[in-house]
Amino acid sequence: MKDEKLQKALARMGLGSRRQMEEVIKAGRVSVNNGPATIGDRVTQGDEIRVDGRQIKYTAENEKRRRVLAYYKPEGEVCSAKDPEGRPTVFERLPKLTHDRWVMVGRLDINSTGLLLFTNDGEMAHRLMHPSSEVTREYAVRVLGEVTPDIARNLTAGVILEDGMAQFEDIKEGGGEGVNKWYHVKLKEGRNREVRRLFESQGLKVSRLLRTRYGTIALPKELRTGRFLELDKKDINTLTDLVSLRPRYGTGLHGAAKEKQERIRNKPLKARRADSRGESSNAKPKSSASPASRGSRNTRDRNDKR
Repeated sequence: MKDEKLQKALARMGLGSRRQMEEVIKAGRVSVNNGPATIGDRVTQGDEIRVDGRQIKYTAENEKRRRVLAYYKPEGEVCSAKDPEGRPTVFERLPKLTHDRWVMVGRLDINSTGLLLFTNDGEMAHRLMHPSSEVTREYAVRVLGEVTPDIARNLTAGVILEDGMAQFEDIKEGGGEGVNKWYHVKLKEGRNREVRRLFESQGLKVSRLLRTRYGTIALPKELRTGRFLELDKKDINTLTDLVSLRPRYGTGLHGAAKEKQERIRNKPLKARRADSRGESSNAKPKSSASPASRGSRNTRDRNDKR
């Protein structure tokens, strides 16, 4: 069975960052198999790990149940665990984990909405985000102005941004009237504000941005803003196949959890705004004025693939 570094294991189990765990180990607060731990120690299944005398239930990363959430990020939430300005974050509405943590797959800026994936498998998250995996992200984008054929060719051929060459894999019209037009675009990387910066390079301004797909997972049509759904075995395995990870025993939903997800799919929960922290502040689901965004959310590829 594969072992792993102690500080990595403690961080993975949600006790803090890897650097924080190194400090805890240095302070002599951690023991392994009744002996004092040191940075660099390796642990495996069956080892007894204690922090401040409290035993930590350890499960090797390659043995624990792999979980993935699809979350519909509303406008106004920050993609970080904590925000120094006190703004709501995307982690606040996720289910709590014991001796584990949610890892966000990719980011969306505070003004963007749509699909965010979270998993308790750090390696899976790393592979899904790494540029070498070339995982496709799809977006519905409302643009102030018209994307002419020349501009579309520029955006798919590639333009130089401040952090290097960038391009859309594909760009298609998505409807709209007047000066605001909708477009569907695909990318195979996730640099900071890349979609917005690509359009800005052509003198166009993005007035709304919605991520509709990440890899093999489309934004579920029954999912409302500020809500999440937990993915079942089939959807999780399409993601792991995409980045060449082996399936894990026990992956997916079981028992009461599976029944709960089915109830939510059949009767979706109401949308929640970013500034509504409590269940009592539910917002009325907001129907998009755009046929482009509605079409993206209702299109779910059941077989496979921001």
